[in-house]
Amino acid sequence: KLEKMRTDFVANVSHELKTPLTSISGFVETLKGGAVNDDKVRDRFLDIIEMESSRLSRLLDDLLVLSNIETSQIGMSRKSEIKVKKTVIEVFEMVEKAADGKSIELESEIPDDLPNLYGNGDWFKQMLLNLVDNAVKYTPENGSVGVSAYRLDSDVFIKVKDNGMGISQEDVSRLFERFYRVDKARSRDIGGTGLGLAIVKHIVLAFGGDIKVRSDEGKGSEFIVRIPIDRARASDSTL
Repeated sequence: KLEKMRTDFVANVSHELKTPLTSISGFVETLKGGAVNDDKVRDRFLDIIEMESSRLSRLLDDLLVLSNIETSQIGMSRKSEIKVKKTVIEVFEMVEKAADGKSIELESEIPDDLPNLYGNGDWFKQMLLNLVDNAVKYTPENGSVGVSAYRLDSDVFIKVKDNGMGISQEDVSRLFERFYRVDKARSRDIGGTGLGLAIVKHIVLAFGGDIKVRSDEGKGSEFIVRIPIDRARASDSTL
C-alpha cells in the first residue's frame, strides 16, 4: 500500500509539473515560429507563459513545504509561543488585497483571554493562511470570510468559515488528499496547486490536533481545527 501511495504521488507530481511545462514549451515554439512579430499575439502569449511559470513556482514551493513538514525532525522543535489573535491579523493583511478585489469582508472573533499555543509559529501561520486564502478564493464577490477561536477544556478550536459555493459530502471526504481538487478547472484558474489543504492537515497533525469540515453546497464551508494547549509551556497571556 505504501509503495502504491508513493507511485501515485510521483505520477501526480509528474502530471502537475508536465502540464505547465508543456504549455510554456508550446507557446515558446509558436513565438519562435513567427508569432513574435505580432505585438498582440506576442504579448498575450508572454502573459500566459508568465502565468504558467508562476503556477509552476507555486507548485514547487508547496511541494517543498509539504516535504519539509512530512519529513522534518526539527520543525516542531523550533517552538515558541503563538499568539492566535496576532497571527490572524497578519494573515488577514496577507490576503487583504485579494479579498478587497472581490469585495469580501474579513471578520475575526478572537477572545482576548485565549491561551497562547506553543509550537512552530511559521507552520501555524502557514496553516491559517492556507485556510483563509482558500476561503477567499472560493467565495464569490460581496461574500464574507470569518475566523473565530475559543478554548474548550485543554484545547483551542479555530474556525475558518465562508459563505461560498460549498462542498459536496463526497468531495469533503477527499479534501485533504494531495492534488485532489473539487473543481479542477476552477482551481487551476485561481492559482490552486492541489496541495494547500494537504499541507494544512499535516501541520495540524504535527501540533497533535485534528481538523474537520462542515459544508453544504451553495451555503459555504467551515473548517474546524482543534489544537491541544501545551499546559507546560503555553500561557494565558494575551495579545
